[in-house]
Amino acid sequence: MAIVSMLVRRFNSYYASRPVLTTMITNAVLGGIADTVAQTLTAIRQRAVRKGGPNRDDFFAIEIHDLDNKNPLNEDLLIPSSLGLPPPFDFERLTRFMAYGFLMAPVQHRWFSFLSSTFPLKAGGATGQAMKRVAFDQLLFAPVGLGLFFTFMTVAEGGGRRAVTKKFRDVYVPALKANYLVWPAVQILNFRVIPLQFQIPFVSTIGIAWTAYLSLTNSSDE
Repeated sequence: MAIVSMLVRRFNSYYASRPVLTTMITNAVLGGIADTVAQTLTAIRQRAVRKGGPNRDDFFAIEIHDLDNKNPLNEDLLIPSSLGLPPPFDFERLTRFMAYGFLMAPVQHRWFSFLSSTFPLKAGGATGQAMKRVAFDQLLFAPVGLGLFFTFMTVAEGGGRRAVTKKFRDVYVPALKANYLVWPAVQILNFRVIPLQFQIPFVSTIGIAWTAYLSLTNSSDE
């Protein structure tokens, strides 16, 4: 708790002096953590398959295998069951995720500030205002943000217009459906309870699992 308290004080201090830069660095670090999680899951899965499938002593491989097979949002496996060796850690992919988080932070900062000023939480009507923020966020920002994510990643990987179109055709709709299963509930809590300066870090922290999912989705057709 002492460490958490110290980190919160440091973050508040940096945010007070340079809010956008602080958010950019925080987003980049959390995006890097998320992609590391995604690459680790892929390595565990492929190592288990190379050994002939998950055995009963390999708890993590079994859980990953079962969850992937039960995934209702993608026809194909998110984590490929290749019989080859697990891929080496992709530092270029990690850099792309960190860069995306870094560059999107100013956009998120302006958007959250807009929502905060447009729908202020007033006594007696805070829940209704928070719901309006969630509606605006999920109906306007979420579809656009997801499109920006897949476009950025595809272009950063060297793809052109055809590759971007293919990415949207193959994975955009399943990812958007997954977004609506996860983020409305998270954003209700975020807008209703979390102070403004912590809203983007809160989203990014909760979003480690989500960004890991996007990382797997983005690379699933490779």
